[in-house]
Amino acid sequence: MSTAYLSHPDCRRHDMGAGHPECPQRLDAIEDWLIASGIGETLVRLEAEEVRMADVERAHTHGYVSEVAEVLQACAANGSHHAMDPDTVANPHTWAAALRAAGAAVQATRLVLDGTHENAFCAVRPPGHHATRDQTMGFCFFNNVAIAARYALDVRGLKRVAIVDFDVHHGNGTEDIIAGDDRVLMVSIFQDPLYPYSGAVPKGENMVNVPVPAYTRGGEVREMVEAMWLPALERFKPQMIFISAGFDAHRDDDLGQLGLVEADYEWLTLRIMDVAKAHAQGRVVSCLEGGYHLGALARSVGVHLRAMSGV
Repeated sequence: MSTAYLSHPDCRRHDMGAGHPECPQRLDAIEDWLIASGIGETLVRLEAEEVRMADVERAHTHGYVSEVAEVLQACAANGSHHAMDPDTVANPHTWAAALRAAGAAVQATRLVLDGTHENAFCAVRPPGHHATRDQTMGFCFFNNVAIAARYALDVRGLKRVAIVDFDVHHGNGTEDIIAGDDRVLMVSIFQDPLYPYSGAVPKGENMVNVPVPAYTRGGEVREMVEAMWLPALERFKPQMIFISAGFDAHRDDDLGQLGLVEADYEWLTLRIMDVAKAHAQGRVVSCLEGGYHLGALARSVGVHLRAMSGV
């Protein structure tokens, strides 16, 4: 089993300021753990390509893409910072990072569909799942997973893809983009109530939203996944699975109050891989979303990658 690991130095240079939880050190922590654990030696490392604007516009409106490009390119040109919203700040390197983050997701999709690698993980930032069709939100500029899913459908001709989101925060941006698109099944689990205070009522019939109260532990989450996610995925029979891989539902993460641990992320990943092997020729593309306790993030990504790569 060959697992590609896509990242780029540009993703490290995006910085939203001192004390911001979505910080460059997140990628450093993952890299250090891959080296220390030896997992990194089992992966095929690739530099992320830049995304094409035509692919971005499969998920976002033309006007939104033009507006974001104008602002971020201006930051790059004059060395300035710009607050897109109270949580999401651009610096001079954000444009390059956003292009690489979305580009990694599309590139990984292409590599997996071409059979070059069975699956892939994109260690990128900024994350994406809060970015709606026409709005930045929650640290996100472009919705990396939604862009990749639409590429698989619109360019590569797949008929059915699934998006699995296990971030502690509801992937409202992804839901906004793909709600009502019957080619996509989105299954998600998230703490409720919690930012962005959405998801309790799904926007479309192609959603399986599982709101979870604070302080829920991994065993209960596993029961919910077995009862609600897995039957829906089995019925849908996706030809490819995309993962919004947020690790902030970990019990050590201060941005949420759920109680998952590394063993739970391993279990979730293995169940997703089982569905992919049964229906999608093992084809999975996973993209980093949240996870802000550096140690917990690194360890959780490590078990996620072990489960994906089969080592």
